[in-house]
Amino acid sequence: MQLARVIGTVVATVKSPGLEGVNLLIIQPLDRAQAPVGSPLVAADAVHMAGPGELVYFVAAREASQALDETFVPVDHAIVGIVDAVEPIAGGGSG
Repeated sequence: MQLARVIGTVVATVKSPGLEGVNLLIIQPLDRAQAPVGSPLVAADAVHMAGPGELVYFVAAREASQALDETFVPVDHAIVGIVDAVEPIAGGGSG
């Protein structure tokens, strides 16, 4: 799982079977300090409530396709949780 920030939405007029009703969101992956890492991605919203500006965590590859109600759909990334708070571990370093 990896942290990301939702930065936008995708509108798809035609979707693959099994993806009807699933929101597609643009997410920016983040590191531990919540700084952007890499390029934005499109992720299916498996929690059905993530929105722009929210901090989320996501999975990729096969885990992403299994995170949705209809399993094994053609997705590469799926949002599986909304982060309420991030707290550093006492005495923990950045690595």
